[in-house]
Amino acid sequence: MKTMRHAMILEIIESKNIETQEELAEELRQHGVNVTQATVSRDIKELRLLKVLSEEGVYRYATAERAEKGINDRFIRIFTESVMSIAGAGNLIVLKTLSASAPSAAEAIDGLKWPEIIGTIAGDNTILVIIRNIEDVDDVIARFRDLIGNRS
Repeated sequence: MKTMRHAMILEIIESKNIETQEELAEELRQHGVNVTQATVSRDIKELRLLKVLSEEGVYRYATAERAEKGINDRFIRIFTESVMSIAGAGNLIVLKTLSASAPSAAEAIDGLKWPEIIGTIAGDNTILVIIRNIEDVDDVIARFRDLIGNRS
């Protein structure tokens, strides 16, 4: 019963903006599952659900993976809006950003989890990207440029 309820909870929060435990309990009841708020609370903890800000500006339940995707989407938006130039040197790529946006843009790069990238170092307006193999630098630069719309 618990496994089925957990699967149903995941399906519900994926398809609807559920803001409260009571809303979730009501949705479960509408699907024929009689639950208490205390049971829903335990299920939320066991499923490790988080409250995240939705695109509509309200908080809703989501899985950690979904929450991370939302965070990564925001960092990517910051990346695309803040990178001013991109240059390669050996197995390194240097990105110039708007002032104070390099740490967030570097977080976006780290969140991409591209296997060619060993890591990033961010200052205030500069990011150093370390590439595993020098042969991959041009490809990574091209992918960065695709992300920002070929501005640099």
